[in-house]
Parts: sequence; structure tokens; C-alpha cells
Amino acid sequence: MFGNNVSEVGTLSKSSEPVAASSRIESLDVLRGFALLGVLLLNILGFGMASIGYFHPFVGLGKNPELNYAIWGTVNLFFEGSMRGLFSMLFGAGIVMFTTGFGSHSGTGKSAWLHYKRTFFLLLFGIFDAYVLLWTGDILILYAIAGAILYPLRNTKPKTLLILSAIVLLCSSFIFATAGSLMTEGRDAAAIMDADPEGNHSDELREQAALWDESGSTFTYNETSIEEELDIRRGSYSEVAKYSAKTVNEHLLFFTPLFMMWDAMGMMLLGMATYRLGWLSAKSDSRTYLKLAVFGFSFGLFVNGIELYQAIESNYDVLIVSGWFQGSYHLGRVSMALGWLGLVMLACQGELWPSLRARIASVGRTALSNYLLHSLLSLILFTGAGFGLIGTFERWELYVIVVLIWCIQLLLSPWWLKRYAFGPAEWLWRTMTYGSKQKWRL
Repeated sequence: MFGNNVSEVGTLSKSSEPVAASSRIESLDVLRGFALLGVLLLNILGFGMASIGYFHPFVGLGKNPELNYAIWGTVNLFFEGSMRGLFSMLFGAGIVMFTTGFGSHSGTGKSAWLHYKRTFFLLLFGIFDAYVLLWTGDILILYAIAGAILYPLRNTKPKTLLILSAIVLLCSSFIFATAGSLMTEGRDAAAIMDADPEGNHSDELREQAALWDESGSTFTYNETSIEEELDIRRGSYSEVAKYSAKTVNEHLLFFTPLFMMWDAMGMMLLGMATYRLGWLSAKSDSRTYLKLAVFGFSFGLFVNGIELYQAIESNYDVLIVSGWFQGSYHLGRVSMALGWLGLVMLACQGELWPSLRARIASVGRTALSNYLLHSLLSLILFTGAGFGLIGTFERWELYVIVVLIWCIQLLLSPWWLKRYAFGPAEWLWRTMTYGSKQKWRL
């Protein structure tokens, strides 16, 4: 995800040495930059709103409810899940590139020792992002763990990888559907007990109600809880850090292994397969990419459209709004991710918008630095450690901020790469991985 390690025109460097910046696949950089920018469309909600705002459209309606509902629907139709899916696919492709050297020309991959060193230092970056930059939605820790688990599959055939990806995502879908069913039963049980608190209720009913009482508040719109959270996150750095650490720890102990790990590994396996099939280098037949785009968007928008319709018809019932409780969630997001992949590869093949593509590729080459920059800017802008503006913007206003951050990164990244070989985080990551100071200035 955070770097290309294969040349389109020659073999790789020795297994103990890093790959030169010139030995890159441009389409991968463009796709990575596109995914990195797209992820901010969702992460900005976690940065700038109470956490329930990621799921619930009622948060951030302000004085323009129609506009904010429209933006919420548009983001959920086209980007929610699919941008994170692309990001995960590229990380999976990166495992194959780094460890096997598989590409258009045979080469030498890196050793297991280097892979696990690289993964360990990515874990440290994730810990820094979560506990120092205070981003409760950090994904680097998860990717480091998943990257370590998937290493034995680095030489697996594409067909097998596709089958494994389908199995993992089906298991994840089953977990999502089961969670939705259990939460629905828990909410119904809680309603029964609230209506008759002194009644002779069964132990099963009490257990179901307890499940809803313990976890339902995380997904339920409650203005009192929202204000309490915002007050904490507008506090001092130490207060926000305490809140952030507690939230991250809870995620790592429950939400990550039960939901996010399956989600990430299924998409990483798909990324490993698509890379080995040659789909990520923009070298496949244009008809392949056209089919990916047409089928991906058609089916993805169909599934996402049904889910959006159900959400609106239910008056935004949280158990329908949240994809984590829908068995159909992966059908839509995987299809949309493949649709975006096909569209970006067609743009690369057709050499469309060369200046914009070059800027997006620069963002992709410095993806780790830019990802951490999202957290740093949001720490300063939204938390009490900086300006404390969390919860003050409407949903549409947050997306104005997204566009401003995009402009900064699209201008800063190519400027930086004209002077330096790597982004600052990429340089540090390589230096730690290879155990020697890497050349930085050009």
C-alpha cells in the first residue's frame, strides 16, 4: 500500500537492498494516491464529528439538512467501504511485490526477516498515529498484523487467492449479518424490559437486553452522549489522549478482531490476486478494465442503492444505516472498489489528465506521510490540543475542509518529491527496515 517495489522495465535490486524510486509502477502510485485521498472522505467524519457521525446522518445536519442528507447519501453510495477496500487491496499487492518481486519481469523479492521488520515498524507507526496523534480510527496497526499473517500466502496462485478472498469476505458477511440479528433481538428485548421492568423475564431475554444496553449506545443517536464526547475531545491534549487510548484499546480488543480483521484480510487477499493477474499495472487489456468498471459500478450501486433506500425508509434506523450489521455490505463495497480500480486503470491507459495523474501519483508515493498528515492536521484543527473545532461544522462544511486538505497534498507532494527521494515517513520506514540511513535528498 505505501510503496511500489517492482520495476516495469528491469529486475529488482538485491533482496537486502531497497528499490530505487525510479523503479515504480505509475498506475499503482495513482491508484494508491486516489485511495488515500478518498479515505479522507470517511475519516473526516471521525476527525470532525462525534463518533456516531460516521454512521448516523442526523449528526451535522445544521441549517442545511437537505444538503447534508444528500452528501451523506452520495458518500455512502460511492465511497464508504470502497476507498478503504482499495487501500487494503494495495497493501495486499505490496506484500507480493515486497516479498516475491513478482512483476512484469522476474526479480528477487525480500527475505522474510525484512518483511517482518518492515511490518513491525509499520506497527510502530500505527501506535504513534493512534496514541500520539490521537486518531482512534487508525488502520496501520491492523494492516501490520494482517501483513504478518498473510506472509505465508505470498506465492499463492491468483485463483487460490481469489477463492480465499471470497471465503474470508463471506465469513465476514456472516459475522455482520449475525451481529445485526443479535443487536435487533437485543433492542427488542430491551424494549420489552423497559415496558415492564418488574416483570418475570427469562435469563435469555435479560442477556439479550444487556447486549443492547452495552453496545447499542455506540450506534444510537443520543444528543447527551454526543455532547459528553465532544466536551472530552475539546479538552487538553492529556484529556483527549486518555479518551483516545481507551477507545483504541476497546477497538483492538473487540471491534478489530471481530469485524475489521476479516474485512481487511479479505480485501488484501483480493489485492494480492489482482496484482498477480496484472490488473494493477494498467497493462491488461482495456476491455478487462472496462468490464471491471461497468460491472463493479452497476452491481455496487445497485446493492448500495437498496441499502440506502432501506435506511431512508426506516427513518435511518442505526441497525440498517450501519454496514457492520448488513450481510450484503461486502457485495456493494467490493464491487465499487473493483469499479474504481477499472476506472483508474482506464485513465492511466488512456493517459488522461497527465498533470492531475502526476500529482495523484506523488500523493501515492508519499502515502504513509500523507496518511499521518491527515491525523496531524485533524489533531490541530479539531481537538482541544489545537483549535478544538470538533462538532462545530456541518457535514458539507467538513467536505470543504477535505477539498482544502486535498489541495495541500496535491501541491505539497510533487513539490517534496522534486527535492527528496521519499516522503519523510517513507524515508524513516525504509531506514529502520534496512538498518541503514537511506539517501533522502535528490
